[in-house]
Amino acid sequence: MYFVSYILLGGGLIAAIALFGYYGFADVVAAVTAATWGIALIVLFHVVPLVTDTIAWRWLLPPSHRGRLFDLLWMRWVSESVNNLLPAAQVGGNLVRARLAAQRGVPAPDAGASIVVDLTTSVLTLIAFGTLGALLLFPRHAQESAGLLLGLAISATLVCAFYVLQRLGLFARVSRRAMRFIGRGRWNGLVGSATALDAAIASIYARRGDVLASCAWAFGAWLLGAGEIWLALYFLGVTVGPVEAVILESLIQALRSAAFPVPGALGVQEGGFVLLGTTLGIAPETALALSLVKRVRELLLGVPGLIVWQIAEGRHWLRKRTL
Repeated sequence: MYFVSYILLGGGLIAAIALFGYYGFADVVAAVTAATWGIALIVLFHVVPLVTDTIAWRWLLPPSHRGRLFDLLWMRWVSESVNNLLPAAQVGGNLVRARLAAQRGVPAPDAGASIVVDLTTSVLTLIAFGTLGALLLFPRHAQESAGLLLGLAISATLVCAFYVLQRLGLFARVSRRAMRFIGRGRWNGLVGSATALDAAIASIYARRGDVLASCAWAFGAWLLGAGEIWLALYFLGVTVGPVEAVILESLIQALRSAAFPVPGALGVQEGGFVLLGTTLGIAPETALALSLVKRVRELLLGVPGLIVWQIAEGRHWLRKRTL
């Protein structure tokens, strides 16, 4: 798995370098350099959708284990940092988040279940957000919009199928099949854990009001991300309206989600910004500068997030040693 991730990372890096080279690396860097002080504001603004997304996750945790928003926020920050900066196929960070929550008192099945449901609602609301972007694009670019809507409809079908499998006890079924092929032994405990996870997932979906509230906050987080696009373009010297910002953010995020095997969607994001930017009348150099600004923001927030993660793991290890 790691071997494939590194291959995809290398391919994405080559594609990104090729794009920067073709459109003029110096021009792109000059544009980003001119917006340097604005990047600090962009980093600060990103905290807003991050908090909103954390609230969406909080609704999925058991009411008795929701804890303080600040505690959940730094776990969500660490999760995003891992997904953005490590070859974890956009999944590893969520596993880290479940582990951190379990270390801090949330029962392991409930922590894992909250992540599974959070992923499901996050992707569904992203598809809704992408649909909004495609519809806003439709009046001027009907053919491109129709293709995007078709792709989003297929994605929605797959996510709905995943939801149905969750309700049918996906994890216990998979564990039982694994036990049949590999033998019982230590797999008995795994089946028990998977059954507990399925029960915890069912418990979350039974709280329909909480799930709907989580979806509303998750959609709000996606929508707020368009503000980051607007700010970045403003500091790059390009003024766009809220419609263009929503189109760019929604479709780029949908593209990144579809390209989840590629670490950080490297190369995919850059190509997407060039194609969408050109469609909206934004110069390729500016579109690449916009992508680079987002990468810089990911580094400025992500590196400290990885450090916080290692500190948290170290403290947990020390606590276990002293028990």
